[in-house]
Amino acid sequence: MAHYAKIENGIVTQVIVAEQEFINSGYVGEPTDWVQTSYNTHGNQHPEGRPLRGNYAGIGFTYDSANDVFYAPQPYPSWILNNTTWTWETPVTYPKDGKIYKWNESIINWEEITL
Repeated sequence: MAHYAKIENGIVTQVIVAEQEFINSGYVGEPTDWVQTSYNTHGNQHPEGRPLRGNYAGIGFTYDSANDVFYAPQPYPSWILNNTTWTWETPVTYPKDGKIYKWNESIINWEEITL
C-alpha cells in the first residue's frame, strides 16, 4: 500500500492509501490525476535516504509537475520557497536568544511574545 494524492489544477484535493492497481483501475477517477506521495518525506528528506517528491502531500498543497514535488501553501506573502527543501522560509532568521516569537507580516519580522 502507498499514499496517493489527487491533483486538480495543480492542487492536492484528496490523499488516500491504496494499491497502484486500484489507482490504475479508474475507480477513483483518471489514474493520471493521482500522484504517489511518501508519508516519511519532509523537506526533501527521508529517514531511509529516499525522499519522494519533496514533501508528503496534504490537502491544499501544490503539486509542481515541472519539478515533480509537493509543497505546502505559502504561510505569508513575504516567505520564500526554498527549492531544495521545498519548504517555506522566513526572510528574517528566527532569533536565537531563548525568547518566544511569532511572525508579524506587517513589519516582516519576528515579534516577541510577552506572557
